[in-house]
Amino acid sequence: MLLSRKPKPWKSLSASRSEEDTCTVWNAVDSGRCLQTYSLHSEAVRAARWSPCGRRILSGGFDFALHLTDLETGTQLFSGQSDFRITTLKFHPKDHSLFVCGGFHPEVKAWDIRTGKVVRSYKATIQQTLDILFLQEGSEFLSSTDASSRDSADRTIIAWDFRSSAKISNQIFHERYTCPSLTLHPREPVFLAQTNGNYLALFSAVWPYRMSRRRRYEGHKVEGYSVGCECSPDGDLLVTGSADGRVLLYSFRTASRARMLQGHAQACVGTTFHPVLPSVLATCSWEGDIKIWH
Repeated sequence: MLLSRKPKPWKSLSASRSEEDTCTVWNAVDSGRCLQTYSLHSEAVRAARWSPCGRRILSGGFDFALHLTDLETGTQLFSGQSDFRITTLKFHPKDHSLFVCGGFHPEVKAWDIRTGKVVRSYKATIQQTLDILFLQEGSEFLSSTDASSRDSADRTIIAWDFRSSAKISNQIFHERYTCPSLTLHPREPVFLAQTNGNYLALFSAVWPYRMSRRRRYEGHKVEGYSVGCECSPDGDLLVTGSADGRVLLYSFRTASRARMLQGHAQACVGTTFHPVLPSVLATCSWEGDIKIWH
């Protein structure tokens, strides 16, 4: 996973998480140099997020642990112990003291950093949460799950009311594929789901979250990997990795391929645009390398 950093004093930095037990901060634009490595976990770190202020990193791992780290001092501002292995984290877009995490467990949980406690639980009949995406300025969120059998397609993507913990909809995606990653369009009321059917599906971001039958983004390979996807800051392009190492960019409007980069020798699992420098793209691969593209 690659995470770009927004505030101007830190605008050339990115962070990466490791299948080992570290989280690393890089100078992504100027030198490509590793600036700091944080050994926070005793097992693999599967999720890491910049705080909205850009000066902290929230990480979660297979050791069930959660840590919020101040990058300037290296101090732990928050530490928590989940009751499951963590695979995805998202800060609430409005109240930055709240975050939601999911993993190898039938529940998604919301935490309050101020109290260090779980404040809400969202229960579904699943085994694993793959990704989380906030909608409607944080009043709703989506969770993608590992449910993909014929009788469980109604649990592949679930919409939740953040405050009440009520399930809004579980009738969103009915095809027999899991969706390892979700991304929100920055300008249009739509979101996209990366599917293990080797395509990106487009959905309305408002109830009833209808899937577009006319527009789908195809040409990359996903099966077997948790491949990420993202929209460019202006919303004109979509970028995704591919299991064969390629990086593909699509026109959002036409779903046609805009460009292909032969990025990595192994699967490209993470892609992200720089939030301040829109012509800069970072990608990472299954073999552990990170590349910066202009």
